[in-house]
Parts: sequence; structure tokens; C-alpha cells
Amino acid sequence: MQKKQIRTTLVAGIGILGALSLSACGAADTSSSGGKDDKVVLAEPSWVGAQANAAVVKKLMEDELDVKVEAKQMDEPVAFDALDSGKADAILEDWHGVPKKQKKYVDEKKTVVSGGDLGVVGHIGWFVPKYYADKHPDIKNWKNLNKYAKDFRTSESGDKGHFIGAAPSYSQHDKELIKNLKLDYKHIPSGAEAAQLKEIQRLYNAKKPFLTYWWEPQWMNNKIDMTEIELPKYTPGCEEPPAKAKCGYETNQLEKFLNADFAKGNSDAAKFIKNFKWTTKDQNEVAGNIAGKKMKPEDAAEKWIKANKSTWEKWLPKK
Repeated sequence: MQKKQIRTTLVAGIGILGALSLSACGAADTSSSGGKDDKVVLAEPSWVGAQANAAVVKKLMEDELDVKVEAKQMDEPVAFDALDSGKADAILEDWHGVPKKQKKYVDEKKTVVSGGDLGVVGHIGWFVPKYYADKHPDIKNWKNLNKYAKDFRTSESGDKGHFIGAAPSYSQHDKELIKNLKLDYKHIPSGAEAAQLKEIQRLYNAKKPFLTYWWEPQWMNNKIDMTEIELPKYTPGCEEPPAKAKCGYETNQLEKFLNADFAKGNSDAAKFIKNFKWTTKDQNEVAGNIAGKKMKPEDAAEKWIKANKSTWEKWLPKK
């Protein structure tokens, strides 16, 4: 946080066409030396937490396993197509955002397999700043949102409350939910995650009210205090089709997925990715250094690696 409407990955850096035009030999080039992968291709989602995953994995695999790693940024639907075809070897953070493709490739074709939990719990919801919720505690229930809609009006939303939506390519059903719950708000999507975070920081610093699509893991939660709105309870399939959605979001154990042949090859690279598991705190630390402190991903990864050897040593394949 497509994510069943949870959240999809956005292309950043390389376009979708570039990702799809990777030659099949570009992923998991395998030498004849007993299953050692010379090169591994990671499908990398656009959000900074996924960038943190890839940066740490890339740094460690190249330094400790002598495996070249290339991170290609692509949407989740494209990533699963690439995993199916062998044009990518792994995606490190999936929010269960493409259920139809997962059913096709994981359950039916069996060309893609689970790589296990990432160790990070993903959650999406609607949030307001805590300073506003403290003054208006009943806003924490969605049924009272219309009561306060006037406080959230902006020049963009007119006579309706302004709902700060996620980047358009992030899966969501907020626009439909607002309509189906008859809420007096206008869904206004953010251009990108960076733009949304910048606007939220601006409003927060000014102590102004705002209602937004928000999620965890999110490094900025270390800097601001947010309060979640209680939406109608999520039950499996309640957001499908999106046009009829009347529920909130699922909480997920974020998962890794691997190309089946890559996984079965049992190379050190495949073993490492299966073993890779860290916490929300770990991810937020690296992500915060990338997005908050503007460190290069490789530098943020190196800083975390130097301080957490006891954690990442467990990911290395046993000799």
C-alpha cells in the first residue's frame, strides 16, 4: 500500500516497457559452477520501503555472495508477469495486490512461488493527525466524518471535505468507498508518494486538519502522530468489485515471491532471498535515511548493514 486494492508498485527510474524488454537471460544468469547465480534481477516497487529492501539485499548479495544484482522498478502486475517469464527473479515486498495474477501464476501455472514472509506487517487505512483527533475524538468512527467535513474543505475540494488520496497507481478503493458510504468528501489523488508526504508534512507543521490515505510501514510515522479512522470491517472479498466496496483494508504479512525455476535452483542467491526477513523498524530506519535524510540508497543500506551484522548474518546461506 491491485493490493486487492491494497497497493501496487509504481515505475520509478525505469519504465514498464524497459522492464518488460529485459531478455530472459537477464534474470538469474546461472554459471556451470553448481547453481551459482551470476546475476539476479529484483522487481522493485516504487515506494521507499521497497527501495530500502532492495538496497540492503543488493548490497549484501554483491558484497557477501559475489552476485551482481539489478533492481528494476515496475508495477506489481508487470512484476508478476516478469516473474512468470523469468525476466525477473524476485519481488521482495508484495501486498497481495494482484490476486488474479497470483492465482494464475502461483496456483495454476506454478511458475511463481512464495519466498516467505518479509517480516513486515502492512496496513492501510484512513488517518487524521492526532492533534485533530484529540480535539474531536468521535471523528475516529467513519460515521461521524460528515459532521466534520467542513473542517477539511480546501480550494480544490470546494464545498466538500478534502480527502488526500494515494498516488494513482497505488491500489485503493477510497473514491468508491467515499461514494458508497455517502461521505461528503472529494477524493483528490496525490501525484506521487513524495508529493503526498510533502503535503502532509506541510499541513502537520501548520497544525491544520487533514484526512488521508495512510499506511504502515511508513518511515514518516517516526516524525508525526496520526490517528486511524475506524472504517467498516474488512472481510475477504468485501472490496471486490471496487465499485461496490463498503469496507476498509486488510492487514497483511508482506510476502516475497520468486520465479519458480530460480527458487528451485537452490543457489546461494535464492537461499539468501528466502532467508531475508527484517522488521518494520529496520525498514523504516533505512527508508527514513533515504527519503528523510536524502541519503543514497546504497549509503543508507551500508549504514544499516554496519550496525546490524547479527541480523543479516542469519540470512547468509550456511556453508
